[in-house]
Amino acid sequence: MSLVLVARDDAVATVTLNRPEAMNALSRALRGELAGAMRELAADESIRAIVLTGAGERAFTAGLDLKELGADTSNLGAANATDADENPVKAIELCPQPVIGAINGVAITGGFEVALACDILIASTNARFADTHARVGVMPGWGLSQKLSRLIGIGRAKELSLTGNFLGAEAARDWGLVNRVVAPEALLPAAQALARDIATADPAMVRGYKRLIDDGYALAFAEGLALEQERSTAANRGVRAEEVESRRLAVIERGREHAG
Repeated sequence: MSLVLVARDDAVATVTLNRPEAMNALSRALRGELAGAMRELAADESIRAIVLTGAGERAFTAGLDLKELGADTSNLGAANATDADENPVKAIELCPQPVIGAINGVAITGGFEVALACDILIASTNARFADTHARVGVMPGWGLSQKLSRLIGIGRAKELSLTGNFLGAEAARDWGLVNRVVAPEALLPAAQALARDIATADPAMVRGYKRLIDDGYALAFAEGLALEQERSTAANRGVRAEEVESRRLAVIERGREHAG
């Protein structure tokens, strides 16, 4: 049985973590399959957006397989690898296409970090988030200690990380961690619809814009503005007036369709 399922529908790929009997826990084998699947999709120019979810309704992923770690902590070294071969978070982050996390159940510790590697998060009402690193006694190595505070504020991040308490879907939305909360049966359709919306935009523009947002977010604000100016000047130099006009008309037509 494959631990990671990949389904392609035109320009959208849906990746499913497939260990529902183990709450989609990130065994070494699953981590390797997930990293491999994301690398393969990253290289596929026909795929314009990716949805990442978990099998079942109980868990997106419960994080690193603690039973496996309990038997052999040498797995921690591989889990923290900085390249995309062993580290699924790095593989997700390196995808040039936007990745939408459809959080169908619990996202715990390493699973929380996998969720935070996604560009956009949509949660079902079953979703819950928890950082139990402090309780398990393992320091995060996939970015949670730095990403979470930047997303929800340092005080809230410390509350979650130092208690190990769970954060429900609605609170996660209120804190700005997820974009929206939907019923479980609506989760995958909503995520895939959003992916299809993204897929209708120019793929080179989407990839370049995603990279600009991510690269700028890692900088101080003034440096980010300078980066935008630099890339904008380089990219917009080649834009032709007739292209702008045709795209302007397409935007107007799309707006009318959405209004209807």
